[in-house]
Amino acid sequence: MAHSINVVERAKSVVMSPDSTWAAIASERAEAAPLITGYVLPLAGAAAVAQAIGMSIIGQNLGLLGTYRMPLTTALGMAVASLVFAAVGVFVLSIIIDALAPTFGAERNREQALKVAAYSGTPVWLAGLLQIVPVLGVLALIGALYALYLLYLGLPRLMKAPPDKTLGYVGAVVVCAIVIGLIGSTLVAQFGVYPLAPPAL
Repeated sequence: MAHSINVVERAKSVVMSPDSTWAAIASERAEAAPLITGYVLPLAGAAAVAQAIGMSIIGQNLGLLGTYRMPLTTALGMAVASLVFAAVGVFVLSIIIDALAPTFGAERNREQALKVAAYSGTPVWLAGLLQIVPVLGVLALIGALYALYLLYLGLPRLMKAPPDKTLGYVGAVVVCAIVIGLIGSTLVAQFGVYPLAPPAL
């Protein structure tokens, strides 16, 4: 039977004590639908809402040009697109993690690959909450770097990659994740085109 996820507690443990949490995650059953809808979407959704509020209500300070606020409907459209892409991105990344496994001496296991893809993204979504204040959005880089560390811990634990090939495995997955992210960002951007100049305030 699939493990019921407490999103807040699991996100906290993944970030604060990743090594022991990966060990627990490795032994859990995880069906795709509950993991996506019960963990990925709540976290990604919170980040998307924070970004929408930051862009449309709080706005971005452009110095002498004033504060730019994106139309609320546009911001919400981007939020929905971001949410959809988060789910699709995690699923696609899990397929890649599983497909690359034999290349790096790891064991193919679609369920374990999905868990790696879903949980390693935790710090990215948590950092995304800071986008409610647009100027803090740059701190999302910290979340991305910590996600790499989680990936480094999770791949050998769940996919059983040998120590001497873990770094190469992580590198290959990261390159694929960057490509997926760039494609997703491009698609999401279609829902909100910034004007050349902010509207009169």
